[in-house]
Amino acid sequence: MPNEDVKIGTVDGDLARWFGDAGRLSVQRAVHELREGRPVRLVAGSEALVVAAADMLGGERIAEWATTPGMTPAGSIGLILPAPRLRHLGIIMPGPAHVNLADLTAFDIDDVLMAVKPNVPLLAHQAATRLEASALELVKRAYLLPAAVVLPATEDYGHMITVDASAVDTFHDRAARDVSIIQRTRVPLSEAEDAEFVVFRGGEGLRDQIAIVIGNPDPKKPALTRLHSACLTGDLFGSLKCDCGDQLRMAVNEITAQGGGVLLYLDQEGRGIGLLNKMRAYRLQEMGHDTVDADAVLGYGPDERRYGIAGAMLALLGFTQITLMTNNPEKISALEDFGVNVVGHQRLIGNVNPHNQDYLSTKAIRAGHLLGEIARLRK
Repeated sequence: MPNEDVKIGTVDGDLARWFGDAGRLSVQRAVHELREGRPVRLVAGSEALVVAAADMLGGERIAEWATTPGMTPAGSIGLILPAPRLRHLGIIMPGPAHVNLADLTAFDIDDVLMAVKPNVPLLAHQAATRLEASALELVKRAYLLPAAVVLPATEDYGHMITVDASAVDTFHDRAARDVSIIQRTRVPLSEAEDAEFVVFRGGEGLRDQIAIVIGNPDPKKPALTRLHSACLTGDLFGSLKCDCGDQLRMAVNEITAQGGGVLLYLDQEGRGIGLLNKMRAYRLQEMGHDTVDADAVLGYGPDERRYGIAGAMLALLGFTQITLMTNNPEKISALEDFGVNVVGHQRLIGNVNPHNQDYLSTKAIRAGHLLGEIARLRK
């Protein structure tokens, strides 16, 4: 007999108090299942789908699912792809689409999923339903390639995690609501001896977030603030492909020089696509794609980051207004959407080298970053 708490999306009362927000927990559990290569059941009212991550299956297994007698009604298994990936396949859609897999071989499916220059038959497709779009979002929350295999859920599978689509669609906001400070401790840094690390729990998945409070900033005044998305290659290893490590250290130095402030170090690698997909995008850049197009080939938008958790972290630290260090105007508006009062901003210009000049120019020309002088170097 399956554990009743598997379907945590329906649990309330005492069990919910033990486990916290039931909807958020159900998404976290579903994310774990998808990353292990197991399907989950996604529901919205009377509708239900079995959802798997194409990234964890591959073309051969997906083709087997599509052709196994009795597995599912003929032609009902589909692949949900986002608009950026569809455009690369020659399909112009305003949003995600359901691609019919009935006539595709395993080789074709692999081409649809990953090939840079796909050579596939004309794909039968239709606009994804709202539930199918939620399936795609769930796979993205798992930091897997944005491609979801779906088929009708013909029964209530007791062995599958069940998650409600509404919990998927509101996952980031739910996670931000539950953020709390777990630990504070002094950690002297080479650029800022008077630094306190503040660890937050309750963000997306199991990823704790960190704030570094430098000096003794006055909560009644705008706090000089840097939102820095984690970059393993740049921050830790000094990669020359980006300017992230430079920006990180420059921000700490600037906050120290101005008497104090806060740096939020957010686990949003690769502009929110995760380390593996960032490496995939780097490989595409080696083949001639710029940073925006490389993400689009994989199925991502120009920036997949979200900032509700950042807003919650600042509120818990007691900062209601900030001066933001950024080259990205969209980051300012995104923070303001989550109730942060951004009263001013400062640019952070890292070192330009032959390996990152095109990357920085692309951010200026195609993403609107305030790097005009670098963009002009490419002309």
